[in-house]
Amino acid sequence: MEPRARAGKNVGKMNFNHNELAQLLYGHGDLKTPLPETVRVLDELITDFIQGVGFEATRAAHHAGRQKVKFEDFEFAMRRNPRFMGKIQEVFEKKKEIEAARKNFNIEDQLMKDADKEEKEKEKKGTDKGDKEKGEKEKEKGGEKGGEKGGGGEKEKGPGSTVSGSGSGLGSGGGGTKRKRQQSVLEDEELDELDDDLEAEADIGTATKRR
Repeated sequence: MEPRARAGKNVGKMNFNHNELAQLLYGHGDLKTPLPETVRVLDELITDFIQGVGFEATRAAHHAGRQKVKFEDFEFAMRRNPRFMGKIQEVFEKKKEIEAARKNFNIEDQLMKDADKEEKEKEKKGTDKGDKEKGEKEKEKGGEKGGEKGGGGEKEKGPGSTVSGSGSGLGSGGGGTKRKRQQSVLEDEELDELDDDLEAEADIGTATKRR
């Protein structure tokens, strides 16, 4: 479709905001409250201009075998008007600068976020190390206290050990007396047997003498 045929569809319609067009007119020397007819005419002019430029750019893209419109297509559409050409180049250069500034800003934000994360990780590591050291110190203190308690128990058991030692000594002494008694009993039995033997021999001797 030609731009003129498409422009006929927008007759009687406002494609842009009334306040924006009024500010544009006031910036170029008109009153703060321009006439509605003036605003409508400006709306139609801007619409026709944008449609014409877009049509020329899309036609250049189709000739190049592309479906998407690029910056080069707009340059080709404005090749016969150096003022418009310079304005379009200026706008696209500003756009590139804005995009580069946004990238740098995003990079700086990312660097700041990374730095914050590193600081938080360092703080967490420091707190973890402090907790570990506290736990180790508490364990050492608990071990020292347990050793002191164990030493006190051994000291308390000292007198008991002496008593038990004395008891064991008494037990050993009692065993010695039992052995002595057994030996004395055996000796008595042996003496009795010897006495019996002697008496028997004496009886035999007297019997032989009588014969």
